[in-house]
Amino acid sequence: MFRVISLFITTILISFPLMAKDKPILTLYTYSSFMSEWGPGAKIKTDFEAQCDCLLNVVSVDDGVMILNRLRLEGRNTKADVIVGLDNNLISQARHANLVQAHQLSRPENLVVDWWQDDFVPYDYGYYAFIYNQDKVVSPPKSFDELFSQPNWKIVYQDPRTSTPGFGLLLWMNKIYGDKALQAWQKLAKQTLTVTKGWSESYGLFLKDEVDFVLSYNTSPAVHIMNDNDHRYKAAIFDEGNYQQIEVAAITRYSKHVEIARQFMAFLLTPGVQQELVEKNIMYPIVDIVLPGAYQELNKVTTPLSFSADEVFNNQKQWIKQWQDAVSQ
Repeated sequence: MFRVISLFITTILISFPLMAKDKPILTLYTYSSFMSEWGPGAKIKTDFEAQCDCLLNVVSVDDGVMILNRLRLEGRNTKADVIVGLDNNLISQARHANLVQAHQLSRPENLVVDWWQDDFVPYDYGYYAFIYNQDKVVSPPKSFDELFSQPNWKIVYQDPRTSTPGFGLLLWMNKIYGDKALQAWQKLAKQTLTVTKGWSESYGLFLKDEVDFVLSYNTSPAVHIMNDNDHRYKAAIFDEGNYQQIEVAAITRYSKHVEIARQFMAFLLTPGVQQELVEKNIMYPIVDIVLPGAYQELNKVTTPLSFSADEVFNNQKQWIKQWQDAVSQ
């Protein structure tokens, strides 16, 4: 997902005209860039309301991790009917907290990723990657070891406790290095300018030329191509593999409008919405549609990496402590 920089939006509550007070209100929790000026959410909201005879109340927080944390705190008192913005790495946490229910949708025949769950619907996907300016970095790294081999390269990434991409890096490092991950984190720490709370701060530092690499997505360069005709930015694709993220939606356990929530989940998989996600969320579509020309310029991931949701759940506390030990030294 391309996280659009936002300095002030933490929560957006969409107000409703009084004349529509009798319509059912579906409350959606999502991340802030989804509903930003540049994100896909505004059009998705308008188009869904036009067909559902309902109102969509959108509440946004900084990040997918924050969505999960908020739902945990609210429990049965949550107003959320649908959540959009968790990913394949967070679903076991949501399940163990008993936050979601079965969606009862059929698997689409044109699904492009072999991933389907009874309680989570995938709506787009991508891969974590370090983004660089090819005018500055002439010989980009093809592995973590090559990234670590240039001590003059400065890197910024996100905190795995508060950021979905940061959490993805935590998994990526452990997938590659296993029981040697602590040493890898220590090497990365020597090149790290800072660790930010979220993606926006990191990408802002990168665009200000304060670092050579920023943790983002392999699709991120597409936004520069489509919006600014700027072809300088590229994703470093590692021979050992890049970690895959699949973004998902779910119906909350305490939804009061389950049928409308199910309609919205199905709506996310329609061609029009998928096109909007490609162009505004800057991620690959989960169903087969024609991609914009900018996507043809992207460096393609050849080796997708992932853990199972249960592997993530069972190991995340240990991996986060390991990261904390490494960066505190």
